[in-house]
Amino acid sequence: MVRAIINGAPVEAPEGATILAAARAAGFRIPTLCTMEGLSDIGACRVCVVEVEGRERLAAACNTLLEEGMAVHTDTPRVLEARRVNVELLLSQHDARCALCVRSGNCVLQSLARDLNVMDVPYETAITRDAWDASFPFIRDSAKCVRCLRCVQVCAKVQGCDVWDVRNRATRLDVAVRDGLPIDQAGCVLCGQCVTHCPTGALRERDDTAAVLAALADPNVVTAVQVAPAVRTAWGDDLGISREEATEGRLVAALRALGFDYVFDTDFAADLTIMEEGSEFLERLAHAGAAGAAEGGACGAAGAAGVAGAGPGAVPALPMFTSCCPGWVRYLKAHRPQWLGNLSSAKSPQQMFGATLKEYVGPKLGMDADGRRVFCASMMPCVAKKYEAAVGEMARGDQPDVDAVLTVRELARLMRVKQLSPAALGESAFDDPMGEGTGAAVIFGATGGVMEAALRSAYALAVGKNPDPDAFSEVRGLDGWREKTFDLDGTPVRVAVASGLANAARLLDALEAGEAAYDFVEVMACPGGCAGGGGQPIREGRELAGERGQVLYGLDRQRPTRFSHENPQVAAAYDEFLGAPLSERAHHLLHTCQADWSL
Repeated sequence: MVRAIINGAPVEAPEGATILAAARAAGFRIPTLCTMEGLSDIGACRVCVVEVEGRERLAAACNTLLEEGMAVHTDTPRVLEARRVNVELLLSQHDARCALCVRSGNCVLQSLARDLNVMDVPYETAITRDAWDASFPFIRDSAKCVRCLRCVQVCAKVQGCDVWDVRNRATRLDVAVRDGLPIDQAGCVLCGQCVTHCPTGALRERDDTAAVLAALADPNVVTAVQVAPAVRTAWGDDLGISREEATEGRLVAALRALGFDYVFDTDFAADLTIMEEGSEFLERLAHAGAAGAAEGGACGAAGAAGVAGAGPGAVPALPMFTSCCPGWVRYLKAHRPQWLGNLSSAKSPQQMFGATLKEYVGPKLGMDADGRRVFCASMMPCVAKKYEAAVGEMARGDQPDVDAVLTVRELARLMRVKQLSPAALGESAFDDPMGEGTGAAVIFGATGGVMEAALRSAYALAVGKNPDPDAFSEVRGLDGWREKTFDLDGTPVRVAVASGLANAARLLDALEAGEAAYDFVEVMACPGGCAGGGGQPIREGRELAGERGQVLYGLDRQRPTRFSHENPQVAAAYDEFLGAPLSERAHHLLHTCQADWSL
């Protein structure tokens, strides 16, 4: 242990602790801007400076180690003045029209200016705004960038994508897309982690609320909305509603109050996904066992009925990768295209929902009567879902299966625009016949959830009886890469779960080097899965995927049905329309060739 003095009080800290960590542990608050615990301590912002006795220069607390006998002062006049000046300088290069910013009230720079009593900016302003493609699923406003380099750090260290880089040096230092590339050519996977870790409004999702408001106001449009599992873990956060008040039923009531004609649950489509993906996995496992090798086509599994593009007689590839995360799909397309054949051909729940709504449920309920257009809105914890909905293969002619995708943050803005007070609403239920989801479906939003849900039903399909619902719970957890072997009717099934794309890259490296071998792999681009998605509400300095995931596991335990194959509405969809998992109609509507997707 290291013994030192902070503000006159004796403190102890572990060897290697920074002044910032030691001060916080001792109850002393030091403001920060660029720091991300465990990821970034570059000291770029100089907001965390402190005074160390015997040193002429102020020290950045985030990257200065506490030393034996050190005497530190966190609030001397010199320190307070330096922090205030540094924030004033940042504001002189910042578009400070806070009333027009989506992060107003939840902005680190804004909070610092308030806390340091910054009343004016006595420096000449020098604000520049780089060009940006406004159609891209997220927006960068360089005029709000404070050069904290958080986006650079999280993209490189957590996601391994290196989309962002530093441009210029010293006082002209700036952040830009690497190598001067357009963002759509830089290998960005649209995970949104740079957005959720940005301390200001320099990065945000493209706002699509106007399209939804227009549809809600159009008498010739029938509006249906779907709600992803992870949305229910955080939808009230930006509205000041406690987690206890922000129930599923109140969320449904709020969506009805917004004016949606039908409020459906993406959990229905998650169960549908398990039926298709689980059946596909069993097909792959059987083919691989018979062939003794696994060489996949460019479009994933062939299955019993075949998939367009796989080619006659193609042997499906193992390991099979889950395909419900569009960030993961984009990662393979941009960075590891040799693995595209291992993706399940199953669409994501969002896209299965859209196709099923417009081809089956819409006509069944007469939504398109009198020539009205069916508009499918999707509430998601994800930025990449905006891209996925716009992929050309996800459309019926010129009509997309999903018309608009809103993040949870946009959903909160939509409710504020409509002057809604969700806490004052009662409870409401999802609409049939796409309103029922099982416990297996709701855990899709947590890392390992898709794997666990698939194994529950794959076991039942293979063995003929249900396992204990928690038999595969060992795939849960927040470790970036987990593996386990389960027995499936006498066949050992090797599975792995990864979240965060740097972890996925390590897993792929191990597969390529022959250091690991799996049959089934789940990958989620965002650490912790969709619960930690790039479209979730932002809480500075807090990684909430674990907490939000626990909400989903609690909902799983409360569900009367915890197996996807026991969802009666999914069974009815197969009986009335789809036929069976992997049928020709199911392949047409519910499967895709990711190799054909444009980036």
